[in-house]
Parts: sequence; C-alpha cells; structure tokens
Amino acid sequence: MTEQRLHFDGLAAFYPYYLGEHRNGICRSLHLLATLSVSLLIITALLTASGWWLALCPIVGYGPAWIGHFFFEHNKPATFDFPVWSLLCDWLMTRDMLLGRIPIFGELTDRCIERFQVAEVS
Repeated sequence: MTEQRLHFDGLAAFYPYYLGEHRNGICRSLHLLATLSVSLLIITALLTASGWWLALCPIVGYGPAWIGHFFFEHNKPATFDFPVWSLLCDWLMTRDMLLGRIPIFGELTDRCIERFQVAEVS
C-alpha cells in the first residue's frame, strides 16, 4: 500500500490539518513550552550578542514537541512531512493558545478546529 502525499493550497489550508495533529492537550502544552522557550533563547542570544544560545533552539524546540507526539498524541510530527509549514503553524498555534482561541489543556474538538477552516471559493 502506497502512502498518498497530502496537498494543501497554502498555510491557511494547512493549519486545520496541523491542529488536527495536536488534539491532545499535553502535546499542545509541550509545544507551547517549547515555543516559548525558543523565544527566550532567541531573546537571550540578541541581548548577549552570542549565537551560542541559538544552537540550543532545535533541541529545546523539537524535544518537548516530539515527546508530546510520540508519548501522548501517538502520531508522527507533521514537521517530518511539512517542515516549513509546521514551524509556521507552531507559532500560529502558540499565538492562538495565548489568545484563548485554542485551549492549552484538554482535547481539541472538531468544532474548535472547524473555526479555522478556509472557505472554499467556487
């Protein structure tokens, strides 16, 4: 059986798929922790004028997120197939969690994900 490659017309179309891969609240909270930690590393690198802090970003960013996927969400991280869009959507999901549009904890429902669906133009 061959695996079909998913196709998305843009970031807005990809985002609901990305959210669907992050239904578990522990997984999302680990993503939030990772993204905020990476933000602090970037700020520290800028304030100290030391790029060494940036070397920690992949470990600090992906480590907790992948733990969330492998042990709580039980799926393959979307970044394996869509690295750029997944990185961008991680920042969007962080924004939406901080603004209260997406719950940090608890199961992410279809209804919540559907709020981010792009209307199809005919």
